[in-house]
Amino acid sequence: MSKVKYYYDSETLSYRKIEQKKGRKMGIITLSILGMILSGFMLLLIYINLPYIETPKEKALKRELTNMELQFNVLNKKMDQAVAVLEEVEERDNNLYRVYFEANPIPEEQRKAGFGGINRYKDLEGFDNSKLISSSSKRLDILTKRIVVQSKSLDEVAALAEEKEKLLAAIPAIQPVNNEDLTRMASGFGYRTDPFTKARKKHWGMDFTAPRGTPVYASGDGKIIRADNTASGYGKHIRIDHGYGYESLYAHLYKYNVRSGRRVKRGDLIGFVGSTGRSEAPHLHYEIFKDGQRINPINFYYGNLTQEEFASMLRAAQQENQSLD
Repeated sequence: MSKVKYYYDSETLSYRKIEQKKGRKMGIITLSILGMILSGFMLLLIYINLPYIETPKEKALKRELTNMELQFNVLNKKMDQAVAVLEEVEERDNNLYRVYFEANPIPEEQRKAGFGGINRYKDLEGFDNSKLISSSSKRLDILTKRIVVQSKSLDEVAALAEEKEKLLAAIPAIQPVNNEDLTRMASGFGYRTDPFTKARKKHWGMDFTAPRGTPVYASGDGKIIRADNTASGYGKHIRIDHGYGYESLYAHLYKYNVRSGRRVKRGDLIGFVGSTGRSEAPHLHYEIFKDGQRINPINFYYGNLTQEEFASMLRAAQQENQSLD
């Protein structure tokens, strides 16, 4: 129930009831309605723009997200650099290291293969930057795998290099008698005149003439498998097993400096020049075997001869003269 209001009339000296005018009442109602509409409109504007209004916490999170995107972009650039360096290493590995050591190159699809099976990046999906994060994670995984493949390849190359080093040390690669101790290179590999029968026959090694007692050296690393005089015609002789199918033989020795079973290095003193067995004069008869077959020793003197010394030896070895055994 609305309150009734009065006012004091000084002329009649009495209280009179205040009568509200209809127009004013309508104005108040109209203003009230307009106020509500305006308030509703303001609330609607606030509601519409609410997503664009950021709280301090949201601003901090947004800055953090922007920084993370920057870090991912920096990471991708670093991965680009790492990939470029790795590709150079892979190129040298396939076309230099593995070729030199006679190993098959690693196929490109094996080096750059992805990861099959289940989706490894499922947990990264559903976020604003899922594509960036998934892509970076995938690139990093593939790069890691390529590094592992390359690391194993370099381990293999290192093992091959070590084996190659052993092979190079084992191959009989030096002249068994020093040049300054030689009288001459008497006879080479091939058909020569036999000093006893005067018949033309195959000479299976090279004869180095030198005074009795001249040092004889091992031409490569290996194991002494014979140091005796029981082989027909060779007299006192030494045979070295170098491994990898190579053997060398040193015949007509005066005496030994090693015994059977001992391991020797290239350049070790193993005996002394003599004229034992079927020999016409003091000299060293030297042979090389590969997989059980005699081969020409002239091809194995790259270890201690100059170009001029080798050319001189080659000319002498090609002369079809008389051998000394």
